[in-house]
Amino acid sequence: MHLLFATSIVPDGALASGYEIANAAIIGALRRAGVRVTVIGFIWPGKAPSDPQETIVLGDVEVRTESASPLRKLAWLAKAVHSGLTFSSVKLRVVPDSEVRAAIERAGPFDGYVLNSVQFAGAFERVLADRPSIFVAHNVEHRSAQENAAAAGSALQRWMFRREARLLKIMEDRLCGAARFVFTLAEEDRSALDVASDGRSAVLPLVTRAQAPTGKARRHIDCDAALIGTWTWQPNRIGLDWFLTKVVPHLKPDFRIRIAGNMPSGIASPHPGVSFVGRVADAQAFVRGGAVIPLISTAGSGVQLKTIETFELGLPSVATSRSLRGIGYRPDNCVVTDDPIAFAAALQAAAGNIRDVDGSAFHRRQLKALDIAIGLGLEKLGVVRREVAA
Repeated sequence: MHLLFATSIVPDGALASGYEIANAAIIGALRRAGVRVTVIGFIWPGKAPSDPQETIVLGDVEVRTESASPLRKLAWLAKAVHSGLTFSSVKLRVVPDSEVRAAIERAGPFDGYVLNSVQFAGAFERVLADRPSIFVAHNVEHRSAQENAAAAGSALQRWMFRREARLLKIMEDRLCGAARFVFTLAEEDRSALDVASDGRSAVLPLVTRAQAPTGKARRHIDCDAALIGTWTWQPNRIGLDWFLTKVVPHLKPDFRIRIAGNMPSGIASPHPGVSFVGRVADAQAFVRGGAVIPLISTAGSGVQLKTIETFELGLPSVATSRSLRGIGYRPDNCVVTDDPIAFAAALQAAAGNIRDVDGSAFHRRQLKALDIAIGLGLEKLGVVRREVAA
């Protein structure tokens, strides 16, 4: 069986975001099931595909809103309004349908598509309608847009997010309806997309690495709490705002917090222990340097890959309930609370008594469940599911 994995940005090996980590896990599971996977999509400027023999690159594209000029943002908005597409999909309309169709034909005979999230599928929906498909919903995008609208700081932003939510709901309904099977990354997303039947959908439990971490390696602790993320993504920004304004004021002045990742303008904290360190060379080494990991999601859907990575590494954590969506197992060194004062107290207690656990069992459990779920979807495309090794 040969499937085309249609995605906005093709893998370049960097795994710099949760989206890219999830894509690597899903593609890996498809290939373990015996499927030939050819990836088609765009690539970041200056990057090269990690698997060029099995990748079709439609061109390079820069779609990050936070780094775009005001003129570029205005052009995207005008094009979206004129075309009736979402803001996120119109950014990918840099080549015509005919060019995408020709690239697909060059892939040779194939049996169907894996439509990876709504952005690329929404941009080239007509081109991708000629074969059976599986739809991978990384998030319930229309719900995220609704939450973004509620948190928006201006009337224009609220209008844009509300428009996006309305169009995304229509698009998600259409993609789910047309797909042979739907994969979500969290159980509650199946109901939110109206595909809760076991014959229509399954949850993909994800991993952040191909191999389980080996044992409990000794750590060098250089701060009390470490956070890393793409904070320019609005659901992450909402969680960070909650943490800085609601939790941090209840921490002792000497509690050291390091926050890494792309940071939007206007983020600051008067707490003397908070430092913003930007991009780091080794994300895993960075989080392993924190005595405790705050898992601070308060918005969005899908699964939190940082939660999965924390559990795989066996690191102590304090988590909001939203940070655990899509995850059926919680290690005993994870404290869950949505109360900011209790969250701060739990962080200080965990940093004062560091307790790591072996995360390899969690990784193995996730990987086995991922392979089983992938098999369910492939059966809908006519693939005989093989047994997954224990």
